[in-house]
Amino acid sequence: MSALEAISTNKKSLVVLIDPDKYFSEDDWLDRVNLFRKYPPDAIFLGGSYLTNDYSGEIITLLKKTVQIPVIAFPGDFSHIHPQVDGVLVLSLISGRNPEYLINQHVKHALSLKNHGAELLSTGYVLIDGGTSTSVQYVTQTQPIPADETTLAVATAVAGELLGLKAIYLEAGSGAKNAVPPEMVHAVKQQISVPLIVGGGIRHADTAKVLYEAGADVLVIGNGFENNPNLLQEVGAVRAALTSY
Repeated sequence: MSALEAISTNKKSLVVLIDPDKYFSEDDWLDRVNLFRKYPPDAIFLGGSYLTNDYSGEIITLLKKTVQIPVIAFPGDFSHIHPQVDGVLVLSLISGRNPEYLINQHVKHALSLKNHGAELLSTGYVLIDGGTSTSVQYVTQTQPIPADETTLAVATAVAGELLGLKAIYLEAGSGAKNAVPPEMVHAVKQQISVPLIVGGGIRHADTAKVLYEAGADVLVIGNGFENNPNLLQEVGAVRAALTSY
């Protein structure tokens, strides 16, 4: 199966984001892998805003030994991409105006990305204010779109698709207090034809249901899953119920 089939307008997908900078004990990892076996997400996103300790190799090795789930790089910096990932989100931070994350990163790493061998998906990354300052804001030195500026979010997403980007990612940020507003998700979905990914601030199955119904094709759970591993089963049940219609 294609690593990027999880990111599609033809299905509702669930992705778990793993930060390779965070250390988990062996018991923690065994618990998580057992959950992935029992309630498999459609993909794993691997990445974070910065890396001090990089456990990517260990994480990928464990996952590939135990589960058949594609691992897709979600890089804060393209130099972070591990050789063994199955796919790469080639992120362009289109909500910001820092050239480093609009084009400079891409130019510096274009040839290595092209020759990596993984599937590549050019993705418009749109930061939305989730009610708290996030590490991605600090690292990229950009400001999120205010949560009540739906028209600006729609225009940004449409601009990304017009530029040829193949997916749009609305992100409230790691540790966000609030998820992306469903009204914004709905408005963006009405104006784009590429897959819509939504992440940040999803801590409850009810939130996931509302975002799926608003138009999200892919939901990403990260901190919510770390703090409550049962969230994988709960959101997976919502996904299954919606796709069974």
